[in-house]
Amino acid sequence: MRDYDRLSGLDTTFLHFERPETPMHIGALTIFEGPPFFEEGAFRLEDVRALVASRLHLIPRFRKRLMPASFGRPIWVDDEHFDIANHVRLTTLPRPGTRAELVALFEHLQTHLLDRSRPLWELWFVEGLDDGAVALIQKTHHSLIDGISGVDVAMVLLDFSREATVLDAPEWVPESPPSPARLGVDTWRQRMTQQAELTEAFARATRLPRAVVGRAGDLARSIASIIDHRLVAPRTSLNSTVGPDRRFGVLRVPLDDVKVVRRAFGGTINDVVLAGVGGGLTRLLDERDELNPDLTLKVFCPVSVRVDDERFQLGNRVSAMFVPLPVGEPDPIARLHSIQTVTADLKERNQAVGAATLIGLGEYAGSTLLALACRAAANQPFFNLICTNVPGPQQPLYCMGAQMLEAYPMVPLFTNMNLGIAVMSYCGALYLGLLGDREHWRDMDVLVRGVEDSFSELSALALSEVA
Repeated sequence: MRDYDRLSGLDTTFLHFERPETPMHIGALTIFEGPPFFEEGAFRLEDVRALVASRLHLIPRFRKRLMPASFGRPIWVDDEHFDIANHVRLTTLPRPGTRAELVALFEHLQTHLLDRSRPLWELWFVEGLDDGAVALIQKTHHSLIDGISGVDVAMVLLDFSREATVLDAPEWVPESPPSPARLGVDTWRQRMTQQAELTEAFARATRLPRAVVGRAGDLARSIASIIDHRLVAPRTSLNSTVGPDRRFGVLRVPLDDVKVVRRAFGGTINDVVLAGVGGGLTRLLDERDELNPDLTLKVFCPVSVRVDDERFQLGNRVSAMFVPLPVGEPDPIARLHSIQTVTADLKERNQAVGAATLIGLGEYAGSTLLALACRAAANQPFFNLICTNVPGPQQPLYCMGAQMLEAYPMVPLFTNMNLGIAVMSYCGALYLGLLGDREHWRDMDVLVRGVEDSFSELSALALSEVA
């Protein structure tokens, strides 16, 4: 039986979640210095394509497309018609292009689904900005990468020095895909083997009752922590049905300011990030006349479970924590301490382990059952928003000798969740990308200013605390 590069159950869920109004790709808006990209006034598009193409042997799935499988999950197969021009593109803003026009272009491009007949990624370079910078709009399907592997990909495609090196890549010879009939037979055999292994594992476990009881007790405790803080999230305007159009807000926060808050009041960087976001949501919901002192939102926080030897491997290796966010609490320090207390408790009870176990059940679900489960989950009532925080490199990255100056990440929306907040640290700053459904986020600037003021307030209080 041929060994296929098959999607995991978690990777496959992002295919099932996808609808025209909810594209399931991760994205980013990055800004680079402009001059190195130009020669005699013309953008060096072919040089950029050659540079990217020379790195693709390091990330082989970037030349693979999806092939559906009867009875099971899809596989990745070489795209025999791969053309780098379909994936590395250039567009121009009408000069002089403003940042607002760049964000509008980003919003427009992110509404389009990636073509599943090709490898699921695109890089759009953008020239014409009024300050001479060059922007890069990135789209990669969530079935292909998670946040951490997305950073890994960036470090493969970009450089740590101004010297742009086109690698001497080995010749790529695409492998022919299996026939649908062959794939169907092999998939059926794999599922039968998988079910037999699961049955044998259960039988072995029942012969070791003490070990089973101990492990089951720890697991039950982890899963119970998911529902301790109210299973169903409060209904707010954050959970209206998502339409096809998007609004994107960006924000930069100095990482040193966040570290000052952490040193003054304890907790982790992520606790401070959630407190800063919570302050912005407090202002937003107050202006929307939805705030009350007891209002506590539930935030879905992805947690990487990728170990060191899985770095630079694509796909999703994530679990999650469900964090209560007390937006009704007017005191920013009390809000931060509440978050610290809850996250420390969730970590002590290994909530991410329980969530990973539940997510892992998708490995044993049939394709039809998994699709039905994903359709039900898309209308989930369990959290109000996603906030993901991904650590990035703290030294500058370069493309074609141009330094990357800013990097705003993007996380996709779900059917009834119209706000996603992605955070990435890079070169001494936190970059926040806030994606909302356009119909429900005409006031995105209120949230952006609210989050910015919330971090500033926490920083000022921390400085007065240590003075």
